[in-house]
Amino acid sequence: MTGPTIRLTMAQAVVRWLTQQFTEIDGVRVPLFAGVFGIFGHGNVTCLSEALEAVQDQLPTWRGQNEQSMALAAIGFAKAKLRRQIMVATSSIGPGALNMVTAAGTAHANRLPVLLISGDTFTNRLPDPVLQQVEHFGDPTVTVNDAFKAVTRYWDRITHPAQIISSLPQAVAAMLDPADCGPAFLALPQDTQEVAFDYPGVFFESRTWTIPRLRPDRQKLAEAAALLKTAKKPLLISGGGVRYSLAGNVVADFAVKRGIPIVETVAGKGAVTHYHPAHAGPIGIIGSTSANALAAEADVILAVGTRLQDFTTGSWTAFSPDARFISINAARFDAVKHRALAVVGDARETIEELDASLGAWRVDPAHMARAQMLFREWDALLESLQAPSNAPVPTYAQIVQAVNASAGERDTLISAAGGLPGEVAKGWRVKAPNTFDLEFGFSCMGYEVAAGWGHAMANSGPGGLGGTPIVMVGDGTYLMMNSDIYSTVLSGHKMIVVVCDNGGFAVINRLQQFKGVPGFNNLLTDCRVQNRDSPLHVDFAKHAESMGAAARLCESLADFVAALEWAKGNDRTTVLSIASDAFSWVPGDADWDVGVPQVSSRETVRSARKQQDAIRAKQRIGV
Repeated sequence: MTGPTIRLTMAQAVVRWLTQQFTEIDGVRVPLFAGVFGIFGHGNVTCLSEALEAVQDQLPTWRGQNEQSMALAAIGFAKAKLRRQIMVATSSIGPGALNMVTAAGTAHANRLPVLLISGDTFTNRLPDPVLQQVEHFGDPTVTVNDAFKAVTRYWDRITHPAQIISSLPQAVAAMLDPADCGPAFLALPQDTQEVAFDYPGVFFESRTWTIPRLRPDRQKLAEAAALLKTAKKPLLISGGGVRYSLAGNVVADFAVKRGIPIVETVAGKGAVTHYHPAHAGPIGIIGSTSANALAAEADVILAVGTRLQDFTTGSWTAFSPDARFISINAARFDAVKHRALAVVGDARETIEELDASLGAWRVDPAHMARAQMLFREWDALLESLQAPSNAPVPTYAQIVQAVNASAGERDTLISAAGGLPGEVAKGWRVKAPNTFDLEFGFSCMGYEVAAGWGHAMANSGPGGLGGTPIVMVGDGTYLMMNSDIYSTVLSGHKMIVVVCDNGGFAVINRLQQFKGVPGFNNLLTDCRVQNRDSPLHVDFAKHAESMGAAARLCESLADFVAALEWAKGNDRTTVLSIASDAFSWVPGDADWDVGVPQVSSRETVRSARKQQDAIRAKQRIGV
């Protein structure tokens, strides 16, 4: 090689290169890789950890408790930073690596960047089979790390130390590309990590990365403007891409100027505040009556930064068969869905250019006035459902309202799977932009507490909100993954965790019974337990206290409200547990297509099947 070289092991070179990558957030130059979540085993402890230890002041390493949860924490961090800064998660080979596959799927479905690095078996195969190696008799090149290929945007196995020179920049480019954004994975064989190589010095020169903004095709933009001008009742669906493009203000101003109501997807909720004049509520299966009524009437739908998943579209029953779609998306794959007029481009830039091409066009003000009336009616319904009562066990709606009222303007609400997504998507009133994280692209149980740790890390520094993460989980999710409560106590990253204890997996029990199946294996009282009438309940407050958190078991809604104020004043992670009603939910009015048996001995199932056939008869058929 020409020019000066630096002799390093492959692992040392990877770490050194990571420390020299930068980005800009709010005009401030910051490290692109803010830190590493690591659990060390024989596949990464002798080489990679040696390299990380040497740069711990530049690239801090945080000890996780579970490989999946630490990768989920990295995802929460990336979401809080609006994809502008990235965390690394590293594991050993075998089960440690496979534990991160679920997190990779979560990042992939949600289009979020995280760099996953796992150890791998020996390239020379001399000691085979090594500890934790899964052998494939017909293909010795396959290891468990190949499982990541299905759930990553970029995958590589480094079998020669020189390969990182081309691989690392490609991994970063994929993670920062708005169209391809998602997790990147590197498998590092043990015997390749140790190999020294003379790397060119220029490889380690510092680099500042920027996120590209793709401009739309002029012809497609003109077609979109022409179609939008034909609309009498247009609707703007704001997706997660609006937030990641930092386009919230641009989209909101466009909507007001042109008289188009804004409805929001799960990922898009929080781009505008609850009481913004154009905001008409969340759309879809866990959406509002206001947004769904507008969707049914809409003649042209402007879908911005959304992949239009079934919870947004009501399994494609929410819209008129004659409605036309204009899809603005950085990803061509998402833009062309369901015969939409595809405008491939960055959300902020495309909306600005679309606005410039519309001239004086504006929708009849009566359309926005109707949207605002429908939204006021929805808000009034929420207030009636969220009002305190004398019931011995509060509803989810009442608990959500109590947390919402207590939350500061910069506090972030975090939730994911179970019954809470529907309750917070409908009932949480966003006070400031980007203070809402509902992971429902993958609906990953266990995301919540781990992501709270990531959000707590992200709150400081450029782009940080500075508030406190508030995590809401059900008892089932808490039991599935809670160990990062301990992580936050160890690391000093405070969050508040609210555990709604409804005695099992209540929302899936609701779906099970709604489709005609008797309650079975979801609520604790419907499981194989020693005492069905009085099954053992976990004391979540005592459990959290055992991990070093402050905690309180709340006996009533009033007690819970007081505990929220106590939690805000604590200096460390605080867990509040409260019993919640397993059978009371904020109603929904959108359909969902799920599998229901075509034949059954149960009349309840046969009736549910007829209802499902009716739902499918309403679906728009896309291509």
